[in-house]
Amino acid sequence: MPTASNARAHADDLADFVAASPSSFHAAAEVARRLDDAGFTRLEEGQAWPSDARGGHYVVRDGAAIAWVVPRSATAATGVRIFGAHTDSPGFKLKPKPTTGRFGWLQAGVEVYGGPMLNSWLDRELRLAGRLVLDDGRSVLAATGPLLRLPQLAIHLDREVNDRLSLDKQTQTQPVWGLGSADSADLLGELAATAGVDPGRIRGYDVVTADAARGAVFGREDVFFAAGRLDDLASVHAGAVALAAAVDAEPDHIPMLAVFDHEEVGSGTRSGAAGPFLSDVLERLWLGLGADREQQLRALSDSWCVSSDVGHSIHPNYAEKHDPVVQPVLGSGPILKINANQRYATDAAGAAAWNGWCLAAGANVQEFVSHNGVPCGSTIGPITATRLGIRTIDVGIPILSMHSARELAGVSDLWDLRRVAQAYLGG
Repeated sequence: MPTASNARAHADDLADFVAASPSSFHAAAEVARRLDDAGFTRLEEGQAWPSDARGGHYVVRDGAAIAWVVPRSATAATGVRIFGAHTDSPGFKLKPKPTTGRFGWLQAGVEVYGGPMLNSWLDRELRLAGRLVLDDGRSVLAATGPLLRLPQLAIHLDREVNDRLSLDKQTQTQPVWGLGSADSADLLGELAATAGVDPGRIRGYDVVTADAARGAVFGREDVFFAAGRLDDLASVHAGAVALAAAVDAEPDHIPMLAVFDHEEVGSGTRSGAAGPFLSDVLERLWLGLGADREQQLRALSDSWCVSSDVGHSIHPNYAEKHDPVVQPVLGSGPILKINANQRYATDAAGAAAWNGWCLAAGANVQEFVSHNGVPCGSTIGPITATRLGIRTIDVGIPILSMHSARELAGVSDLWDLRRVAQAYLGG
């Protein structure tokens, strides 16, 4: 049975993981670092992969990473169990010529990324993080400490602010980061300094904002955990910890972690779930085991994908937005996500399998379904099922404040998701 100390230790480790992962590129690098520590071997896509390579391996493509463990008993037709998640989160991304400002203020030129709750980004310290591509083609990771802030207009100057708040995405979401004139400052230079590179060598960049505050456990009996980017670093972290623990499990399948970028903007990129990354890795993996096309198809038919992404807990102040009967809540276990229109890929067979893995892990099971009058989001689950024809289940943990700069989860749910992921991958 889980204990409070196990759950708290897992939450504290997640806080470390989130702090190390302010961008999708940092998240993929942190997954790689942890797998290195667990004895995994890094492979490069542009090099030959070892044939019949047993043990743990991983490959990184931009802000995505795929890792797997080949058991000693694996054959050319052995199926995979994929734990899928995504590394990106809604927020803001730096535009070209990002050093802007007026009236003596330095500002950052940013573009809205995905679907953030804009008001949640107000009046909090923000970081910049991402990759810089240099004149020699190298990519380096860079991240600042607290640097920016989106200051809200004082109530004295907007007496109706508590009645309505609507931010113009162009004129009212450009954060301040200093004082002076834009022609005498360089925002990219600030970022380059953190990576120890000459800003004059930067030829391209993918840089986003992230909440600078560390994740925190709080509430009565420490039941809550709040942090930025829980959507979907909570799942990335659970999967990475579970896969590292499965390295010596010797199951009858190939455990795999697949974390993708760009889910929040549709997944249609080379490092997104709609791109070829996963199918490329699977083909090379099975070719290394000597599989022909028929054996690869047999392996796919014997495979599973658990798509893990956060879902909505019932909100005590907005109960009318939720289904009147199916009402998941923080602290009562991971959720199985169901949608009649296949916005989630779960079906009856998947539900039965998920319930079995939860039972094996000793974790509670909750279900999530949308209110009929509230549009349902989607995940990488249906994309993976469509691309590969693989049996897919959509799951996650319930949270509040989804797409806020700082989201709210249950400490015990985070721990339960990790335990079910381990039962699924290593069982």
